[in-house]
Amino acid sequence: MAKKRPQTKKPQKAQITDGEVPVVGAREPCPCGSGRRYKACHGRAAAQAVTELVHRPFEGLPGECDWVALRELVPAATVELTLKDGLPEGVPSVTLATVLPMAWPGLRREDGSVLIGLQNDTSSGDLSRDLADILTQALSTEPGNPVAARRAPADGPRLQELLDPKGPFEPVVHEGFEFWVPDAENASAEVTASLERANAAAIPTVKLPDLEAAYWCETPEKNHLRWVMPHPEEKLLDALARLHAAGKSSLGENTRLVGSFRAHGLMVPVWDLPTGMSAADVEKPAAEFAERLAAALADESPLTGDERRARGGLTNRQVTLS
Repeated sequence: MAKKRPQTKKPQKAQITDGEVPVVGAREPCPCGSGRRYKACHGRAAAQAVTELVHRPFEGLPGECDWVALRELVPAATVELTLKDGLPEGVPSVTLATVLPMAWPGLRREDGSVLIGLQNDTSSGDLSRDLADILTQALSTEPGNPVAARRAPADGPRLQELLDPKGPFEPVVHEGFEFWVPDAENASAEVTASLERANAAAIPTVKLPDLEAAYWCETPEKNHLRWVMPHPEEKLLDALARLHAAGKSSLGENTRLVGSFRAHGLMVPVWDLPTGMSAADVEKPAAEFAERLAAALADESPLTGDERRARGGLTNRQVTLS
């Protein structure tokens, strides 16, 4: 049910003979120059240094559900971020992007603007701390350069400390990754090739207006609605079970609630939709479902036998992404 992320080629890293060894993919050659894969070399120490797992790394941030969606569901999207202390001199903007070229963690453009990539491998159990470290590095990186991957300091800041808690979080979903290259004519061959690969792998995705973190996507076999919800898992499962048992969990003819997955501490129900059902077609049924769900969430009565069986079926179809 979860999309395959765009596969982007990571840049080759220089060999390191002293100092801190940067984090790379588990199967890549270790940057220390040993000739062994990272996971069999310095990656072992990195695994031991992982901080305690934070199940809801985006909790407390504006748009928590959309943070999760952009991390796990959406191929190409950007969001303008508002820093708590304002933008430093020489930094006109800070933008969150789902993916950056060559899987760079972050990038300082020639004009001084900063981009940070959300769909990256991270070195600790706290995604918020990892992303805050990338942001901090990017703000001080020389314009025109990417941010190198590294292990985030265990005592470093988290996003919740750097971003304005009252700032807007308004994702813009793109058809492709052209936002990478504002000056396409002067882009390097490596960036251009990475752009082509990413565009080829992107699944058409649309954010439904007026609904929090509800995303329609199109696949060759069928379309889907994947909806990140903020409600406590047990309460949400009860509510979905009530609707499912009553035959009210679908979004119209030939649609069905097929299950859900967990991601970063939140639940993401998933519906199968007919191939011909567009994002515009599903807007009204989804809004009507949201009203039914609100009523079911407010129901405190014990589940009936049918509702318990429906809940068991939904639970059995759950998977955990993170």
